[in-house]
Amino acid sequence: MIVKRPPLSLAERLYLPAIWGGFKVTLRHFFKKKVTMQYPEEKWVVPEGYRGAPYLVRDQDGHTKCVSCQLCEFVCPPKAIKITPPGPNGTADRANAEKMPREFEINMLRCIFCGFCQEVCPEEAIFLMKDYALTGASRNEMIYDKEKLLALGGVHQDRIQKWKHKAEEAAQQDVFPVKP
Repeated sequence: MIVKRPPLSLAERLYLPAIWGGFKVTLRHFFKKKVTMQYPEEKWVVPEGYRGAPYLVRDQDGHTKCVSCQLCEFVCPPKAIKITPPGPNGTADRANAEKMPREFEINMLRCIFCGFCQEVCPEEAIFLMKDYALTGASRNEMIYDKEKLLALGGVHQDRIQKWKHKAEEAAQQDVFPVKP
């Protein structure tokens, strides 16, 4: 089957209508409001519920909240978290904590920002921050160790400190009147 096409006019052969149509689109966009964001100076406002990068936090006294229970390591789908627990004589930097992690690493290249680590943490030591610009010049720079995670996470000002309340409750339970 052969389709007959009408011959092109002189203007169509010179592509003037197509060029004029392109100019119209360009002029229409030229007078619109600019939507380009100057990124380093301007940043997006992240919505509520945004899951950013996980960081470790300290309590108000400056102590590490992580007790090396390794639940976050076990629940992490891409296995981005690596915790090295202390040896048998491991010490904690705060009262009422049995142990602290010797090493705590999160490979940000593997992390999928799912938030499981924050949900499973019994001590509320991991929080997802609202940052979205993670950069590094090499792969090794994207493996965050405990010191870097604590520095980026900062101090978490929560009103409830589980270990203090448990210590107070235990102290109150030990003070019972002795029956003769």
